Amino acid sequence: MQQVALENNVVFVGIEYLAILCWGLSGGLSAIRKGYDIFSIMLCGWLTALGGGLFRDVMLGALPPVGITDKGYVLTTLFSGVVVVVAHPEIAKLKWTMTIIDALGLGLFAVNGTAKALSFGMSGMTAVFLGMFTALAGGLIRDIFIGDVPMIIRDKHLYAVPSFIGCILTVLVWRGVRYGWFDMRSEMILDVLIVIIVVAIRLLSVGFNVTMPGAMQRHHVYLAGERRYLRRPVIHPHVGEDEDDGNEDDEAVEGHGRRRR
Repeated sequence: MQQVALENNVVFVGIEYLAILCWGLSGGLSAIRKGYDIFSIMLCGWLTALGGGLFRDVMLGALPPVGITDKGYVLTTLFSGVVVVVAHPEIAKLKWTMTIIDALGLGLFAVNGTAKALSFGMSGMTAVFLGMFTALAGGLIRDIFIGDVPMIIRDKHLYAVPSFIGCILTVLVWRGVRYGWFDMRSEMILDVLIVIIVVAIRLLSVGFNVTMPGAMQRHHVYLAGERRYLRRPVIHPHVGEDEDDGNEDDEAVEGHGRRRR
């Protein structure tokens, strides 16, 4: 089983713990806004930070999941719950700081989740899905748990798209290592670049208000089997009444003319 490159980088391991801490704080804030108790706050923080990894490991059969076996991860989420209970007014004000760390976590978990799936022998498509689940499923589970619209739907800025791009690029780098195009050092450098790309896309989207387009606006409907476009009916109120009034006026004029003759 090939080893995940970023797991050997002390700096990125530290950033990963920072991202877990940040996601724990974010999950705790969501529970506080709902007025929940301390247990629910801690649970929401844990689900947000480690829920994606739990889902990934269950799907891979890597049991028990790291979300309940890695003491560092669990203690970090518990610490984030304690911190947010006390300092939630101050944390809520650090919007850009939280956004940056959240973007770092998005990139790191997308790359690590995809690489772990590939190391378990998954196909490229399966690895992309599991990488995205690692990066996004924690917030999805949290929002469903507390009855909110999930962030990946509620946030109009690019959120799932950067993680998808990061997962695709990770698969390409992994294939390159397998075919001998890159060594371990080159793989690590490329993985770092992928994380930077994901972070840049996310922050540029938020900073410049870049959003995904919605459904195409159309004013004609085409039905299969028909050879023509059907224009939508335009209903104008009082049109019939105006026509009736006009007819009555015409009849009145004609009657007046007959009387004069």
